[in-house]
Amino acid sequence: MVRGTHLWLADASAVTDADLQRYLAWLTPGELARHGRFVREQRRRQFVAGRVLLRMALGPLLRVPPQQVLLEERHGQAPRLLTPAPGGTPGFSISHSGRWVACAVSDHAVGLDIEMRDASRDLAALAKQAFDADEMARWQQMQRWDDAVRIEGFYRLWSEKEARIKLGMAIGGYCVTVPHEELSIVLCSALELASVPQPVLVALP
Repeated sequence: MVRGTHLWLADASAVTDADLQRYLAWLTPGELARHGRFVREQRRRQFVAGRVLLRMALGPLLRVPPQQVLLEERHGQAPRLLTPAPGGTPGFSISHSGRWVACAVSDHAVGLDIEMRDASRDLAALAKQAFDADEMARWQQMQRWDDAVRIEGFYRLWSEKEARIKLGMAIGGYCVTVPHEELSIVLCSALELASVPQPVLVALP
């Protein structure tokens, strides 16, 4: 069983088209069906790379090759692990943004979100669309901040919201911000983490 919480990060843009075709053999029928419904090439690449990265993280814990990790696709929810897990089922969460895909694996339930910090987006419009009253109040307080700090604050707030949704806890729990040059990374957990996990950059096989 996994001990603690681990965070993996991969650059999906480094994956060749030939590799992506090869990775399709790793996916279950449900995953292949979802992959086929994506219209944008970038989204298909993110999906495949994320599922491969997750299997790379889970394989050693399950004592099987990554290609043999079975995941059940669920509409609107994280995939369900079907491969038997010695010592208990690990918690995991996957996320993607731009060229990056990430996954967190833990000995308990976690929710992970990553977001590219893009200053060109209409952050005010996004906030009105996505934030609740408390989040909007926090966003309004950020208007006094310098531009770079305000942008970072927006994406941290956005990432925390998404990570909480994945964890299934709108309030309570513990959320930590993981430093990264390009990404806003927030990991939320029902249990307090002993330390902030540092992302491990890996190359997909």
